[in-house]
Amino acid sequence: MSAVETDEKNEPADELDGAGGLRELTPGALRAWLVVVLALASIGAGGFALNRLTNVGGPDSVCDGVASADQVHDLLGSGRISEHKDQRYSLTENWSGNNCDATVRSGLFETSEKTVHFTIRRGTDDGPAELAASDARLFPGGSVTPTAAWAVLPEGCDKGVRAEVTTYEEGHDVKGHDEERARLAVSFANATAKARACGDRKIAAPKSLSAKGAETDPDWASLCGLPGFAPAKDPRIPSTPVTFRQQVTTASDPIWFCTITDGSSSLSPQIFAITTEPQATTVARRPNDNTGTVGRAQWVAHGTLIATCRGKDVYFTVMGGSDPSSRTRLFPDQDGLVRQFLTVGGKAIGCEPIL
Repeated sequence: MSAVETDEKNEPADELDGAGGLRELTPGALRAWLVVVLALASIGAGGFALNRLTNVGGPDSVCDGVASADQVHDLLGSGRISEHKDQRYSLTENWSGNNCDATVRSGLFETSEKTVHFTIRRGTDDGPAELAASDARLFPGGSVTPTAAWAVLPEGCDKGVRAEVTTYEEGHDVKGHDEERARLAVSFANATAKARACGDRKIAAPKSLSAKGAETDPDWASLCGLPGFAPAKDPRIPSTPVTFRQQVTTASDPIWFCTITDGSSSLSPQIFAITTEPQATTVARRPNDNTGTVGRAQWVAHGTLIATCRGKDVYFTVMGGSDPSSRTRLFPDQDGLVRQFLTVGGKAIGCEPIL
């Protein structure tokens, strides 16, 4: 017998090569081998699913603690959370673009992305009406519109600073979930106050939101739902066919707001606002300035007066209602309009007589 033949006959049985080796396994060993392979595949698939469908191993909170992972999931749904901070993001600073995003990614094969955008904003000297919206749902110290929710910082912190939350899905606004967005805005405001070591108390998470005001035909004898508010219209503006519409918030804290629009003309919307939360604006009473007063109210910004109501500063805003050339106004008697609004608006919120 040759040497080659001897080597072939004495080849060890455990030296298996590829598929040929598998054919030499006993049925029991083959089953065991398949179990191991399937187990490893299952572990890999499970890890892939955990990574794509859950936040296991992800952050417990986002954007320096402004919201917990549970709060983000309540708003955006389940999935993997990641965050992106603006280079200068800081809870202690007020500047334009102070932003942080938290994104939830989910899906095994087609990945969806939903993002909540946190930003700190500071009011301007234009007055508080810039924050108002007639389609808002209000809660103490905050507001929710179809696209954003905000809450002011607690008393004792800088005035006019608000914590704002907006939501997006792959570049498009995500609407709805008003209660969740409101709670997230309050959490954001409280975290900001904590970082700044200001404010004597936390803002309570809202238990409910006011109803959204319906768009209706104006009642010219009780405009904006204020009994006795009946300013004289410009006679050159026809009353028929009816093209005017009004929308009014159904609560007053922090900003009651009413808009009157005319879809058939170039008139800008007529705006009436009452800001009952002084934390909402940076605008303050001008000391020793009695030149711009209407009764107890003082002009402090474009279209806005301030008056003390039961020991608290309240802001009354009257703006708009004119065409681009200012030749025509919905209510031409502006002085009378302001005086009427101070009277009926102040009465509506329980303010002492202003005039």
